[in-house]
Amino acid sequence: MARYGAMYGPDITFLGVPACDLDDPSTWDDAEVVILGAPYDGGTSYRAGARFGPSAVRQACYLGHDGVRPSLALGVDALADLNVVDAGDVMMFSGDARTSHAALERAVSTISGAGKVPLVLGGDHSIALPNVTGLARSIGWGRISVMHFDAHADTGDSAFGSLTAHGQPMRRLIESGAVRGDRFLPIGLRGYWPGPRTLRWMAEQGMRSYEMTELVERGLNVCLDEAARTALDACQGVHLSVDIDVVDPGMAPATGTPEPGGLTSRQLLDAVRKLSYELPIVGIEIVEIAPSYDTADITALLGNRVVLEILSGMARQRAENRGELGRWDRSQPLLDRCDFSDAAKEFRS
Repeated sequence: MARYGAMYGPDITFLGVPACDLDDPSTWDDAEVVILGAPYDGGTSYRAGARFGPSAVRQACYLGHDGVRPSLALGVDALADLNVVDAGDVMMFSGDARTSHAALERAVSTISGAGKVPLVLGGDHSIALPNVTGLARSIGWGRISVMHFDAHADTGDSAFGSLTAHGQPMRRLIESGAVRGDRFLPIGLRGYWPGPRTLRWMAEQGMRSYEMTELVERGLNVCLDEAARTALDACQGVHLSVDIDVVDPGMAPATGTPEPGGLTSRQLLDAVRKLSYELPIVGIEIVEIAPSYDTADITALLGNRVVLEILSGMARQRAENRGELGRWDRSQPLLDRCDFSDAAKEFRS
């Protein structure tokens, strides 16, 4: 499990944060977040290429790769304040799902077991199965809720004879007991999959899905607050899973299964910032960025900013909890969209 570097692309870290080696705890003892690359796309059902996602997201920024990113909105520098480090890519070969998934599960379990938050850069969404399983082994079976931004529910039974493709991980996690069905919260669903049989299975598990039509009708923040209350009930933490195809392909074209009519990039950034600021995040993944289909790097740039918004929300929450805003202006107001929901107020108290 030693540091491999990058399987695809130059051996660089996310925006220049320090490198670490999971086999040498002294290199990540002080970190609160450890980044892992999961360059696996053997689970794709349409367009492949997400194995290059980790490299693209690490690089996608016009600013210097100096390990520093102060947030204008939240008044923290997440990379520095959380002591973010990058363990490189897990060795994952797309022709071997069993070995690849097992390697990621071990790495995630090691990080989570040490009290750190693993942030996984995918890869296709099949990596959610080993990722969340690794969290459950550390935190507790059925003790994690999943807030799942995606155009697709990923609750299919099989695809082309495979039980572990990118359309099946959420079903496998619920079947295994790693996550309760009624604590799985898909957000942004739309389009023409899955069919009635899979939808019936989802209902039988108590899943509460938020389709795009509902998000538009009721408002994104109203739905997020409602989902957050469910996520915090009888669970110790929240895993934030972001499939970039939750965003309309006009703003995020580089993905394997693009579905028109999704969130705007602004809505996604606001949503993940709000949730990471309000909730106890124990795991993060961003998946399905396939750079070969990108235009002017806009999808990779969005993925990079999703990571930064999540980390900034976490950093602000922890700074306030510790009373350690330090050099930041304590009078700086947070945006209204980041105000605590009732569920978040209860958690923070």
